[in-house]
Amino acid sequence: MRSRFSAYALGELDHVFRTWHPRTRPDDLTPGPGLTWTRLEVLDASGDEVEFRAHYETPAGPGVLHERSTFERRGGRWVYVAPVP
Repeated sequence: MRSRFSAYALGELDHVFRTWHPRTRPDDLTPGPGLTWTRLEVLDASGDEVEFRAHYETPAGPGVLHERSTFERRGGRWVYVAPVP
């Protein structure tokens, strides 16, 4: 989770792409214009789920993405699958 957030924050979308399950990965990972990721809070991690808050800034102001996500082990690495419904 932390490496994915850092990759988003630094614009290293190849890492985001490689750590996203191919079944759920979108074709385009281009961020919105003016989006800057500023801080990550990992609230809980249990088994294959992580709950987090990712803080960001946009031209319209600050925001927070709060999500509980599922991850899956593939080829010895954890990959992001999807938000928990």
